[in-house]
Amino acid sequence: MSVSIPNQLFPTRQLVLASNNQGKLAEFKQLFEQANLEITVTPQGQLGIEDAVEDGLSFIENALIKARHASRISGLPAIADDSGLCVPILGGRPGIYSARFAQDEASFSEHKDLANNQKLLRLLEPHRHTNAPIIGQFICVLALVRHAEDPLPIIAQGIWQGEILPAPQGELGFGYDPLFWVPSVKKSAAEMQKSDKNRISHRGQAMQQLLMQLMK
Repeated sequence: MSVSIPNQLFPTRQLVLASNNQGKLAEFKQLFEQANLEITVTPQGQLGIEDAVEDGLSFIENALIKARHASRISGLPAIADDSGLCVPILGGRPGIYSARFAQDEASFSEHKDLANNQKLLRLLEPHRHTNAPIIGQFICVLALVRHAEDPLPIIAQGIWQGEILPAPQGELGFGYDPLFWVPSVKKSAAEMQKSDKNRISHRGQAMQQLLMQLMK
């Protein structure tokens, strides 16, 4: 079943996806296919667009920065995602810095995901003195702009609640997925098939919210 989007929103029937992150691109590819949008979605890398400088202080600010950047260069409507893992016991870290959490460590240049996961585990060691689970939240904000100066961007947000494991578990997914335990399915995010993950994940939630706004 296709999602019908008014022509006035996307007269060119084209949309730029403002990301060069391969893990995100794979998930968005499936999400867009499931939505069966009647528009062509093109990753910004195919248009030679490099990543924007993410200097915002929130997921919303960074998503908008990326969407406006891609739209400004391409001249097309653009959608951007800013997402990350927030751990309340660490004051919300790594938060908007999730992708570059361990960038000051030597191992980061060789394997970013591994370095980020290891740093998170080290910081959580002092908090594992009880049997109480350590809560984590995956956050995703989607920002869609019709043009670079769009004064009324469409914003959607998804929050995925879970727990942080003491050691990685599973080999699917990317980022912090191996450390993110999902109690409702008794698996880590890295043990879930992509289609199952997209139904309940932060990114899947945000996409559903976005589609609901587009169809209003």
